[in-house]
Amino acid sequence: MKRAGQIALLVVAAVALAAGFLLHPWNRGAPPDSGDVARLMAASLPDMEGKSQALAQWRGKVMVVNFWATWCLPCLEEIPEFVRMQEKLGNQGLQFVGIAVDNQVKVREFAVKYHMNYPVLIGEMEAIELARAAGNEFGGLPFTVVMDRQGRLIGTELGGLNEEKLSALIKPAL
Repeated sequence: MKRAGQIALLVVAAVALAAGFLLHPWNRGAPPDSGDVARLMAASLPDMEGKSQALAQWRGKVMVVNFWATWCLPCLEEIPEFVRMQEKLGNQGLQFVGIAVDNQVKVREFAVKYHMNYPVLIGEMEAIELARAAGNEFGGLPFTVVMDRQGRLIGTELGGLNEEKLSALIKPAL
């Protein structure tokens, strides 16, 4: 049964990755009202140690919630930039939160390897539903949601993000 679950997760992950690559050019710049962040902010997911963490605990900060996976190539490119931005702008109220569509062991190894300096939560299949609720209708990865200090959606991005584009979104909110 455990093997069947892993296979199902891999199939969903492969479809999400393919959708992200195929649909990425058409979903750039999704309108800020394209998602329901209330469901996202009401969610609680386990961290890398298995302790439940409510996303609402970071309300009051400019939040960048990034849905990703260890096997996602664009994720591998953007996460080091997110680490740098968290280090540089965290004291100004920026808070990255990574939600992994992956298993705990792989995520922990990845987080150590990439020196992730922000909270990383394990979403597995629930993460895909949360991403859809936040505006990722295709389920592709990576998918990033940006909220202001009041928890209002100010932008979403399907596909890889770079520091320049993300900075343009968050600077006014900081």
